[in-house]
Amino acid sequence: MAGHGYESGRLNLPFVGISTFGKRHYVEDWSAIDADVAILGAPFDFGTQWRPGARFGPRAVREASTLFSFGHAGAYDHEDDAIYLGSDVRIVDIGDADIVHTDTTQSHANIKSGVQDILKAGALPVVIGGDHSINIPCIDAFDNQSDIHILQIDAHLDFVDERHGVRFGHGNPMRRAAEKPYVTGLTQLGIRNVSSTAKEGYEDARNMGSTILSVRQVRAAGINKALASIPAGAKVYVTIDIDAFCPSIAPGTGTPSHGGFLYYEVLEILQSVAKTNKVVGIDLVEVAPDYDPTGSTAILAAQILLNFLGFIFHFRA
Repeated sequence: MAGHGYESGRLNLPFVGISTFGKRHYVEDWSAIDADVAILGAPFDFGTQWRPGARFGPRAVREASTLFSFGHAGAYDHEDDAIYLGSDVRIVDIGDADIVHTDTTQSHANIKSGVQDILKAGALPVVIGGDHSINIPCIDAFDNQSDIHILQIDAHLDFVDERHGVRFGHGNPMRRAAEKPYVTGLTQLGIRNVSSTAKEGYEDARNMGSTILSVRQVRAAGINKALASIPAGAKVYVTIDIDAFCPSIAPGTGTPSHGGFLYYEVLEILQSVAKTNKVVGIDLVEVAPDYDPTGSTAILAAQILLNFLGFIFHFRA
């Protein structure tokens, strides 16, 4: 068909066309997902305690992702001597979960439904938030799947049980996850500085199966030791808060925390877990593009996701 991509003869440069993730095909009917990966937007930020704006994260990350999408059949990495995300990896964008303003319960239910439909199709769910509370319905969607271990890359522990009656905000997701019988443990990396969780929350997290390392502790231990708490053979769900990165490279977020990871540190963590374990779900949250006029935070998020997907399917082959 003329006019539909690189192979048809159109150049289809990154700044041309509609910004689906990676310029992949859009699938509106969630009962007709036929792909290896399905991207779902979760533009929800009602769980935010300070600066809002992560509801615009999915749009920003999708637009940024077009920078890396020239229509070629995969991307060659000369360091690894590998072609990542070739035409054999089928990625689709299924749009956004419907968000009902001020209604956390219904909005979260709609996000859960989207992830469930992706899992029913046998695809890998990749959810772009939104604030970190969107992880709660994502993990809820795995209730009929096999056991999972959660790898969290974040500045904040997010292990608050309840604060003034709030149990489903962006300070609660890892506590809600740890309560699930099918979540067998958590590896929480990058946690640092004055955090959103009190001392009791750290004690609870460790008692409920968490391994917690700061950025400096990860650097001192090295990646292999930092990931040693992930059991061999475990299926892993990865949740990435963009504030895990130093705000010097990722200022576009609601709760920046200095002293964060740099790009290659996180990339190498993700490459390592993709090599050793089966990754069964991903979310990336807290990109709030209005706080970064350069757009580099959204570009970082898109680049991390595309590289991570490349690693996952390279090692599955």
